[in-house]
Amino acid sequence: MKRDSLKTAFERQKNFKTNLKSYRKKPLQTTKVPDVPKGLYEKCSSCGKTFMTKDMAENLFVCPSCEHHFRLRAVDRLNITVDPHSFLEKGLGYITLDPLFIEGYEQKIADYKKTTNLDEAFIYGYAQIRNIPFVIGIMDSHFMMGSMGSVVGEKVTKAIEYAMVKKLPLIMFIASGGARMQEGIYSLMQMAKTAGALKKLNDQGLLFIPVLTHPTTGGVTASFASLGDIILAEPNALIGFAGPRVIEQTIKQKLPEGFQRAEFLKEKGMIDKVVHRRDMKETLYKLLKFHQRGV
Repeated sequence: MKRDSLKTAFERQKNFKTNLKSYRKKPLQTTKVPDVPKGLYEKCSSCGKTFMTKDMAENLFVCPSCEHHFRLRAVDRLNITVDPHSFLEKGLGYITLDPLFIEGYEQKIADYKKTTNLDEAFIYGYAQIRNIPFVIGIMDSHFMMGSMGSVVGEKVTKAIEYAMVKKLPLIMFIASGGARMQEGIYSLMQMAKTAGALKKLNDQGLLFIPVLTHPTTGGVTASFASLGDIILAEPNALIGFAGPRVIEQTIKQKLPEGFQRAEFLKEKGMIDKVVHRRDMKETLYKLLKFHQRGV
């Protein structure tokens, strides 16, 4: 009797260990979280708070908590800047080539075209603010971070030439990571081309206002972005050629607080005014009106 009891106890302990091992292999049971529709909420990268996308759009994509300015799509920038139905897009039909035969570059361009519904990272055309006509150009950082390849440089140049033909002021909203590495020297050549076109615009006495948004860096900053008659910027926008970390590693020195931010550059005289997004349309209208009277 005792022998059977010991055998039974031994088998019970063995079965318990076997069941324990199999239990540990099972995934933990978690409460199923209901799916949240994509794009319903926006999280601020500055303060970390979350808001409904609809509320953010009504607030011009500026964080209600910390005033952080979100990066804007080109279409959203148009909607909050120009008069309704006044924009007439020009420069359509350009095709981005792969001059260096970089593997995967053509597919990457195709993917960005599909996700952004743009042919490249820059659009331009005729527009109005309170019935004052001008030429507007907008860089969209959602298309390869607004990098300047041969097509972007060509379209920027065409926007400048279009302003000269129409004898209209030119306003550009700029957001870029700089020259596009995949196109090598073809990309760098756009710096000289855009700068040369702006020289002709200036010789005709036409107004050019670049609005530097976050981020404006690299070869774009070193060319047409810094050649305006009046240079505006959005709050806390990163503006510079090389990034702060690269500069610190090169000069082996700690940079000042807020280095390369819009407010710091205004203090040093590189830009003329830092303008909140809710005041941008009114500010541009006043500048266009003033220039119109001067002409």
